[in-house]
Amino acid sequence: MLSYIRVGANDTALSGRFYTAILTPLGYRKEEVPEGIEFTFPDRPGRSPGPAAVYVAKPYDGKEATVGNGSMTAFQAETQEMVRTLHAAGLEAGGSDEGAPGFRAQYGDRFYVGYLRDPLGNKVAIFCANPAEGVRGR
Repeated sequence: MLSYIRVGANDTALSGRFYTAILTPLGYRKEEVPEGIEFTFPDRPGRSPGPAAVYVAKPYDGKEATVGNGSMTAFQAETQEMVRTLHAAGLEAGGSDEGAPGFRAQYGDRFYVGYLRDPLGNKVAIFCANPAEGVRGR
């Protein structure tokens, strides 16, 4: 089981603003901690298991944070509208667009996703696979 995700940041305030914009609407709680910023996700019935925490902090070794090529962190939203809202919030909070919200031909008919890059360039996906939200082409 995944326990936590640590996202490197050179400017924790800037990266923290981005992650606050996309994670707090999903139910994560934000807390400033000595290492940076911690986002914890409370247990909720009916919700897919997810990471216990997301940390946004400078690297432990004191070197510059860099982007992991091929790495991506994905967060689940309950509705397609929330995917669109969080994608827009991430852009407004200093992120960049890596793929507008929508269905992708290579994924299942219910997988609605938007992609962002955080201020450092880490790739983030926000998706909805809720069957009540409809499917591609309908």
